[in-house]
Amino acid sequence: MPELPEVETVRRRLEPHVAGRRLTQVEVRDAKLVGRDDARRVEERLTGRTILAIDRRGKYLLVRLDGEETLISHLRMTGNWLLCADGEPRHTRAVLTLSDATVVAYADARRFGTWDLLTNDETASYLAARLGPEPIDSDFDGAVLKAAFAGRRAPVKALLLDQRLVAGVGNIYADEALHAACIHPDTPAGRLRQPQLDRLATTTREALEEGIRAQGASISDFRDPEGGYGSMQERFRVYGRDGEPCIVCGSEIIKSRCAGRGTHVCLTCQPKPRRSGMPRPKRTLKQV
Repeated sequence: MPELPEVETVRRRLEPHVAGRRLTQVEVRDAKLVGRDDARRVEERLTGRTILAIDRRGKYLLVRLDGEETLISHLRMTGNWLLCADGEPRHTRAVLTLSDATVVAYADARRFGTWDLLTNDETASYLAARLGPEPIDSDFDGAVLKAAFAGRRAPVKALLLDQRLVAGVGNIYADEALHAACIHPDTPAGRLRQPQLDRLATTTREALEEGIRAQGASISDFRDPEGGYGSMQERFRVYGRDGEPCIVCGSEIIKSRCAGRGTHVCLTCQPKPRRSGMPRPKRTLKQV
């Protein structure tokens, strides 16, 4: 579930507690977390290293280490980095102890999250192969979307969720951005006109920035590192509000499926796209 705003919240809340501290003990309890790497080898490589900073790229958390290496963490569905002030959380998969006695746990109920320990050069290549532009950067605009969507017949929501085209957007913020832009999720992306693309770029950035200000959405397992809850779920326009009235027009919000994902839409604000080749309905003179 964690998308760009949730990962950015983790970054901002965790970094002050760990930056400049040395890792005195590392315990990887779930070998699946590090994939094809060896858990004991990862523990050895991390122990004694100093955390320089924590960055973010898309949905990836980047723990920058001395020695020109980076620990790449993807939270997937239920991953959380949590400070262990009152004992370890449930579903702990790894524990880091720092030089000031701070203890940080990586907890993950469904065990889909991943760690990759790479050199900084390897990290740059790894991310470049997987991620498109950052949608909260100042140069993200309709022209970027036009280039990404050119000639594409896939639904616009499917392409917003493609991390190679737009980094960090997931199901929640795609629904929110499309509603604010008055675009139906099933609209073929290549058919969007430039004003629509400009509007969608703006609403995508605004939805993500609002999510960051709200410190993410705590609708499932997401918590910030101090155990706090985000409040974005209280501000949703459409996501999770099926059966409720649209805040813009009052029509009922419905839930359907698009790109294999549950999708929330207001059919008044976001009319269904016409099928290609179908004639536009004829206008008739108003009867007097």
